[in-house]
This record gives sequence, C-alpha cells and structure tokens, in this order.
Amino acid sequence: MAKLSWKSLGIAAGLSLSLVIAGCGSDDDSTKEESTDNDDAVNYSEELNYSITGIEPGAGVFLASEDATEEYENLEGWEVQASSSGAMAATLGEAIADEEPIIVTGWSPHWKFSEYDLKYLDDPEGVFGEEEIIGTMVREGLEEDSPSAYEVLDNFEWTSDDIEAVMLEIQEGADPADAAQNWVDENEDVVAEWVDGVDEVDGEKIELAYVEWDTEISSSNVVKLALEDIGFDVTITPLDNAVMWQSVADGEADGMVAAWLPGTHGELYEEYKDDLVDLGANLEGAKIGLVVPAYMDIDSIEDLEPAN
Repeated sequence: MAKLSWKSLGIAAGLSLSLVIAGCGSDDDSTKEESTDNDDAVNYSEELNYSITGIEPGAGVFLASEDATEEYENLEGWEVQASSSGAMAATLGEAIADEEPIIVTGWSPHWKFSEYDLKYLDDPEGVFGEEEIIGTMVREGLEEDSPSAYEVLDNFEWTSDDIEAVMLEIQEGADPADAAQNWVDENEDVVAEWVDGVDEVDGEKIELAYVEWDTEISSSNVVKLALEDIGFDVTITPLDNAVMWQSVADGEADGMVAAWLPGTHGELYEEYKDDLVDLGANLEGAKIGLVVPAYMDIDSIEDLEPAN
C-alpha cells in the first residue's frame, strides 16, 4: 500500500471534518423541518382550542363524542360544544370558506357531504359504532286503528342518494314541501311501491313527529305526500329528540320515520321500546362520527393532541 503524506492526510482530515459538519447541519435542518411538521399537526388541536362543534346535547352523536373525549387519552381536556344541527352546519360552512380547521359531530346521510369535501376521522376504539339505520316507529294500536297508514309506514324505505337529493335542494333554498314534491314527482315508481295495494281513505287524520334534522325534515315531508296520495290528512310536528320518542310512545303522535339506531337514539329506544311498535329500517347505511374538511392533514381521532 502506498504511503500517504502528511499533506494528504491533512486534506483527508479536513474533508472528513467538513463532511461531519455538513452532515450535522443536514441533520439539524431535517430535525427542524420534522419538528415544524409535527408542530403543524399539534396546532390543529391548539387552533381548535380543544373543542368539537356539536349539535343538540341529547343526540346520540353528541353523547358518543363526549364518550370519545373520555375513551381516548389524547382527547383529555377536550370539550364538545352544544349547539344545533343548523348552527353546526353554518359554523362548518364558515370554517371551510376560510379553510380553517374544524371538527364537527357528523352523520350521513346529510347534505354537507354533497356540498363539501369531508371525511370521517378513523375511530380505532369503536366509540361511534358501526353503520346505523334510520327506522320507523309507530304507536301501539295504529295497525288496528289505521291499517292503511300502518301499511304505508311499514312499506316506506329509500336510499341515502334519495334523501340527500331532497336535503340538498332544501339547503339550496327550496321549501321542504316543494323539495319533497319534486322528489316524489321524479320518483313516482318508488312511491308507488309504498302505496301499492293499500286501501285509500277519506280525510283520515294522522300525525307524524320528527326532530328538526335535515334528514328528518326531508323524510317526513316525503312520507307526508305519500300518505296524502291515498287520502290522509297529515300533520308533521317538529319536536325535540326525547319529546319525539315520548309522543309516539304515549300515543300523542301516530309515528315517526326518524329513529337513528343503534347508537344515536339508542338510549331513547331502550327507554320507550316497550311502548312502541318497531317497523324496522327505512334507510340503511347511515353513519355517525367526527367529521373534518378533507384539506385537514389528519385521518384519525388518535392524531389529535390532549389539552395542555
């Protein structure tokens, strides 16, 4: 092996030292950049002031969100702010217009998924459960008192695409009754299946209760038209969640097509199920959870940070 001169060794040593210094500088930059990226992720929690925008406090998705703040250690110190479904949607729209971070208690079907690019946060702990259904409940004795109404309500079923079409039209400014009529006019074959073979009546009165969520405003107005088509005089009455269930259980209302199960209305169902007749699902594939705009670089509830 050839001998290296002291000069050569000096040059080599200098190069090595330069590489070490450069490497250290590169690591610092990388660490700094990584730290900045992590800070950006943490800032979602700080910017949100550790707050989730909720709806009515009695709703299942609100209660599940509160459970999530207890179940997930990284949500320690977070709060679910109560409002209404309308106020939640308005706040969501304002945040999206400014591309600001926001987390809302969400559910689908809902017009917001047609209007905005949204996503559910993954729920590894399963706090929000699996898919839900929207069910139909009627008072005891309705089948004997009004077999035609009972049969139509029992036949009623549609899809998420159907209900979201009505919801979006209402959101865009249409009167709920007009939006429902437009859908019925465009889907006469579907409505015909609900009333096929059902005896007509002459002005018989029937009352349906509903909670003022966009889904239930849409479905109740559509069912109202189907019942009116065979001669019923239909009243639809907006009520609070708990009062809606109680009114059907007590017989003050004849029925509802607004039962979100098993999660959203689970506690109310357990309270009143013995005094109701459950006609099953009128819509399948519903979902609840925490929802964020797609532009937020976050995918799971576990990506959030606890309050300081």
